[in-house]
Amino acid sequence: MSKKLICYFSASGVTRKVSEKLASLVGGDLFEIKPVKAYSSEDLDWEDKNSRSSLEMTDSKSRPEIEKIIDIEDYDTILIGYPIWWGLAPRVINTFIEKVTLDNKKVYLFATSGGSGIEYSVDALKKEYPNINFISGKRLSSNITSDEISAWLGE
Repeated sequence: MSKKLICYFSASGVTRKVSEKLASLVGGDLFEIKPVKAYSSEDLDWEDKNSRSSLEMTDSKSRPEIEKIIDIEDYDTILIGYPIWWGLAPRVINTFIEKVTLDNKKVYLFATSGGSGIEYSVDALKKEYPNINFISGKRLSSNITSDEISAWLGE
C-alpha cells in the first residue's frame, strides 16, 4: 500500500475543508502550503487588476514565498490541491512544486472552484513540468464520497 500525502493551498478555507475530508478518506497525511504573506480579501479581488493575486497570475514567473517545505521522500503518492485562479493553479503551487522533489512519485492534482474546471490548470502544470508523473486531476467538492475518491485514484 502506498503512503499518501495531501498538500494543499487554501486562501479562503474551501480547499482546506476538501483536503481534510480527502485525507480522512484515503488515510493520507496533510500538509498546508502556506505563503509567507497570507492573502487578504483585497489581495484576492480578481476584479482589481492591481490586486496581489491578479498581479501574480498575470506574471508566469511569479513564485510567492512559502513558509516551509515538507520532506516528501517517504511518500509514493502526492495529492496537490488548490483553488482555481484565472483557470490555473495559483503561483504558490509552482513555488511548492519547484521546492520539492517529485521524481518517482505519483502526483494527483485536485482543485476547488465555483464553476471553472480543472483541465486547463492540469494541462498547464503538465506542460511546465514535463518530468513529473502527473496521473490525473479532478475538481472536488466538499460532498465527495469515498467511492468517488477510490475510482479517481484507481484503487
